[in-house]
Amino acid sequence: MNKVVLITGGTRGIGKQIALTFAKEGYNIAINYRNSNDELEKIKTEIEQNNVKCVLVQGDVGNYEDCQRFVNEVISKLEKIDVLVNNAGITKDMLLMRMKKEDFDAVINTNLVGTFNVTKCVIPYMMKAKNGRIINLSSVVGISGNAGQTNYAASKAGIIGFTKSLAKEVASRNILVNAVAPGFINTDMTGVLKDEIKEEISKNIPLKRMGETQDVANVVKFLASDDSSYITGQVLHVDGGMLM
Repeated sequence: MNKVVLITGGTRGIGKQIALTFAKEGYNIAINYRNSNDELEKIKTEIEQNNVKCVLVQGDVGNYEDCQRFVNEVISKLEKIDVLVNNAGITKDMLLMRMKKEDFDAVINTNLVGTFNVTKCVIPYMMKAKNGRIINLSSVVGISGNAGQTNYAASKAGIIGFTKSLAKEVASRNILVNAVAPGFINTDMTGVLKDEIKEEISKNIPLKRMGETQDVANVVKFLASDDSSYITGQVLHVDGGMLM
C-alpha cells in the first residue's frame, strides 16, 4: 500500500508544494482546507497525475470537532495516516499596542491550537501502528521574534515547544516528531511586500535570496523518509543562513 500523508492548509503556497512533492514520491495525499475555492479540483487533478489518490477534506483546524470529522474521513477513504504535516497557518500582523485581542486569538487558535487539534486526532492511529512521522511548520520568527508579529511569533514558538514535548512522549512507539522553521519564502504571504523591502531582506540573508516553496518541501520530505529515522524533537531551519 502507498503511504498516506495528511497536509493541513495544503491548497496553496508551501502546503501545496509539499503535497505535490509527496505525490511524486508515490504517497496518497489528503489535503485539509478551510474554504472552498476554484483551485481545489485543479490541485486534485495535478496530484492524481502521479498515479496516487487525493482526498480533499474541508474543516477548520481551530475547531476540534472539525478535526475529528476530517481525520475520520481520511482514515475511512485512505485507511491510515503515515505522515502528518501541520502546515495550516495565518497572520494578522500589527504592533501590540494596536493589535485587537481577536486578532491575537485567531492566530493562536489556527496556528498553535490547530496543530494540537489535528495531532490529537491523528496520534491514536499512529500509536496503534507503532509508526509515524509528524512534521510541524514553525518559523524563524518563532525563534528570533519580529516586531509587529507578537501573535504569530508566539504561535510558532509554541509549536516548537509542542514538537519537542510530543517527541519525548511518543518516541517509544517509533513516532518521530520534528519541526521545520522557514525563513523568508516566496509565497502569496511575502508576495505583498514591495520589491525594495524584498531586496533589503535578501541583503540580510547569507545566501542573498529568499527561499522557494520547494526548499521547504524537500526538508519535509526528508523528515518523512527513512533517511531521518534517527532524528526527532529537532527544528530544522530553512532560511538561507538567516539565523545561526
